[in-house]
Amino acid sequence: MSDEQKPVDEHVQPPASAASPDDVGVEQLKAMIGALQNDLDKRLEDLSGKQDQYLRAVAETENVRRRLEKEKEETAKYAVTKFAKDILSVGDNFQRVIAAVPKEAVETDPALKTLLDGVVLAERDYKSVLERFGVRAIDPTGQPFDPHHHQAVMEKEDTSVPAGTVLQVYQVGYLLDDRCLRPAMAVVSRGGPKAAKNGDAAVPEGSQATPPSGASDA
Repeated sequence: MSDEQKPVDEHVQPPASAASPDDVGVEQLKAMIGALQNDLDKRLEDLSGKQDQYLRAVAETENVRRRLEKEKEETAKYAVTKFAKDILSVGDNFQRVIAAVPKEAVETDPALKTLLDGVVLAERDYKSVLERFGVRAIDPTGQPFDPHHHQAVMEKEDTSVPAGTVLQVYQVGYLLDDRCLRPAMAVVSRGGPKAAKNGDAAVPEGSQATPPSGASDA
């Protein structure tokens, strides 16, 4: 009998790979679902990490953009710094000329008065031009000493004003917007009461402030 004519054995079982889904056990299904869940969790974690990297990159880009814009604004704002510093000596010369003319000579010499008026007018125009570019003079006479805007050239004993008061200005200072272009050279007082703070009255050196009325002793 040939192979083609051999009867089929009804007891022969099909291979395991041909098993239907109904033949898969519960434990196998749980294992498959667990593997799929783990794979999904991993992919979600990777996606979350990439999203975090993207948000960080966007934030960093925005910070760089803002920093560049600020640098650009400051560059434009303070572009005249060097020129302004070089031209301050012109204002100093105007002030020296005006201060050097005796008042009596002006009253008795019309020509000198006319010349002085011209110098004063020129100085006014000079200051006006500086102010248009954000440069303004600071004369702190009578104000508390500010190390950020003033330079003390000497101290003078004066008990009639709070210590640290600017008594005299040898050379006016200048600000470029909020930046100190040149500090004012000043004479500062010493020996007087301590400068008032937060609206309190000045307190003489070596003494203590009197407690407010009604305050109890500590």
